[in-house]
Amino acid sequence: MTTRRELFALSGAALVAGALPASAQNAALPKESVEITQIRNATLHVVYGGVRFLVDPMLSDRHSWPGFEGTVNSEERNPLVHLPMTKEEIMDVDAVIVTHLHEDHWDEDARKILPKALPIYAQNDTDAEIIRSQGFTDVRVLSATSNFNGVQLIKTEGRHGTEAHYAAIGKLLGEACGVVFKVTGTKTVYLAGDTIWQEDVAAALEAHQPEVVILNTGYAMVVGIEGGIIMGTQDVLSVHKAAPEALLIASHMEAVNHCTVSRAELRAFAHDNGFADKLRTPGDGETLIV
Repeated sequence: MTTRRELFALSGAALVAGALPASAQNAALPKESVEITQIRNATLHVVYGGVRFLVDPMLSDRHSWPGFEGTVNSEERNPLVHLPMTKEEIMDVDAVIVTHLHEDHWDEDARKILPKALPIYAQNDTDAEIIRSQGFTDVRVLSATSNFNGVQLIKTEGRHGTEAHYAAIGKLLGEACGVVFKVTGTKTVYLAGDTIWQEDVAAALEAHQPEVVILNTGYAMVVGIEGGIIMGTQDVLSVHKAAPEALLIASHMEAVNHCTVSRAELRAFAHDNGFADKLRTPGDGETLIV
């Protein structure tokens, strides 16, 4: 039985809670988790707000096509590893996000076997027109206000290499984007895409304050040019310093010839630099609930 003293205490607590702004009350509420499956390379399933997204599908069989000319280990054939699940399982989604059209993000098998009516988000009008020319009938362009089935999809910018890379092979590198997933009451996820650490990434972290950040961390390298065209260990450390409370998920590793940082190496680096508890390096086929 509740005493009068307890009743007054409960009433007072309710009055205090009611006096808080709605934003403060919402901030105190636990947020819904997100399901992220590392498939292979940058290919992911992201189940967000009840919507199933497929990101950057590379669906070809192991060793189907040559290594990238002019990159390290180009004698190796891509992909380096098998898919961890059937293609039918991978294609069982509501929509596809293609951050750019490089072969390790949008390969011939994906172009051939994905259902042509499946909604596909491209980074810009140029990529969208190319995807339409490949027979797809529902191609949309990511923007700052994209929305799919109640999920905000916010395009972010990046840079697929250093100034030296763009001076030498800028036409090959082209543009690549990222995307922020947002739904009220759900953890915000920022998928950075093929980029190095630079001001666009810093701006996205500051603007969106994501709880979860997916990074392409294989440190892919071009022969004769210093640095990576995607993130390596130091880039990941920079992201952690900019967003120390965010959980970092490492993708784009151990699947194509020019990636040079392994999951084990990245874990060891995170341990040595004090952020191992903020890093996950899922294996192919592994699902994280975050």
